[in-house]
Amino acid sequence: MYKTVVVKYSPEAKEMALRIEETANEMERDGFELVSCSVMPSAKGILVFRKAEEGSAE
Repeated sequence: MYKTVVVKYSPEAKEMALRIEETANEMERDGFELVSCSVMPSAKGILVFRKAEEGSAE
């Protein structure tokens, strides 16, 4: 299962990094792993997470 999250407008690099970190940590608590991160010219981030299916080997 995959889930995509958009990080809201963060024009400063430190602010964007903090929002990405907070979102990744929150999603990890829900059992998701960060797979990909892209920062768009609009100063928004797109994070893609993956949750392993129960019973599958990693």
